[in-house]
Amino acid sequence: MGNIAIIGTQWGDEGKGKIVDILSEQADIVARFQGGNNAGHTLVINNKKTILHLIPSGIFNDNATCIIGNGVVIDPRILIQEITTLNENGLKIGPNRLKISCNAHVIMPYHISLDLLREIKKIGTTGRGIGPAYEDKISRKGIRMSDLLEEDILTNKLDEVLPEKNLLIKYYNGEELKKDEILRNYLNYGKILKDFISDTHHLLIEAKEDGKNILFEGAQGILLDVDHGTYPYVTSSNTVAGNIFSGSGVGYKSISKIIGITKAYTTRVGSGPFPTELFDSVGSTIREQGGEFGSTTGRPRRCGWLDAVALKYAVKLNDIDSISLTKLDVLNGIEEIKICTSYKINENEFDYFQNNCYFLEKVKPIYKTFKGWGVIDKKKVKTFNQLPTEAKDYIKAIEDIIETKISIISIGADREDTIILENIWED
Repeated sequence: MGNIAIIGTQWGDEGKGKIVDILSEQADIVARFQGGNNAGHTLVINNKKTILHLIPSGIFNDNATCIIGNGVVIDPRILIQEITTLNENGLKIGPNRLKISCNAHVIMPYHISLDLLREIKKIGTTGRGIGPAYEDKISRKGIRMSDLLEEDILTNKLDEVLPEKNLLIKYYNGEELKKDEILRNYLNYGKILKDFISDTHHLLIEAKEDGKNILFEGAQGILLDVDHGTYPYVTSSNTVAGNIFSGSGVGYKSISKIIGITKAYTTRVGSGPFPTELFDSVGSTIREQGGEFGSTTGRPRRCGWLDAVALKYAVKLNDIDSISLTKLDVLNGIEEIKICTSYKINENEFDYFQNNCYFLEKVKPIYKTFKGWGVIDKKKVKTFNQLPTEAKDYIKAIEDIIETKISIISIGADREDTIILENIWED
């Protein structure tokens, strides 16, 4: 047993929520370490769909404590809504089940205003204030969760930062924000969340020393990493496994296994290069069969063939031990299925990924083609050997190309529609 990290290996939306939910059954703690409510993890349990934006997907395990780490930026209004919704649905989410880092930064109303006003560039932001909140964190002007518990501190910080923010908002022709209203609302959020806020770094260190199982949950995917993704069409945080340590407050020896989550094809939301994107009826079929519409924004996702060049990059960048392949069933009924194995520019062929938009916008994908498998019957298929021969060939080809084993295969949205090839928690 040990501590496991779950990392998205594409442009997000890989199905991390479902896999975290399954693996959390053996976890004592599930910890989120980056991002904000720009991420959406969709879970289907007993045919009931739940979308979580801030609370870790492990919350459905009654025996696990969920932690929102210091690397996450939190909109307290959204967080309170999530807690309320889960409570109304029968999950009693109290301070014993959910812990919020006192050092996590807060998304303020001016962050959301600026995010929406700046979206003229159309990078693809969700407009939730994530980027501006991280900007303030880096420039040492941020407000942290602990500040919501102290009226004097919050007042002083607003006095310092709000005039500057209102000048910017006015520059973008937005409506200036009122300090008294912000102060009243956010002190109220602090009162509601007071018992949830704690020193989560200390809790994680204690859990590690006690030999408890910790599951670290990432948001978005590594191709959206602010340093290693397709910049500038990226998110505002580091999504790679290396950020677990700074985003949660544990040492680099704390992780015993890293699992990469990968769709059986590729999707992306918003602008940016996408070498394997499909613009034909096959792309539309994948979108419809996969329900490829953003859980946070509702925007239709761009769909394309599996990009194994990018996937291999993700594997190497994160030292991924094995892959969880999701949404294999979405490719049901497609006669020919392709995997991108290299890129080509003019007469030059490359089998490695460059996180450079100018490079990726010029490449042409080189494909290996596979015969489709008809339909996977979820009611009958419970093991790898019960999959259609063509599906098994496709899976084995992915393993060979990326030089990494596949340990979990998802053939449907529900928890039960999962083939476990090995016990991830075992060494």
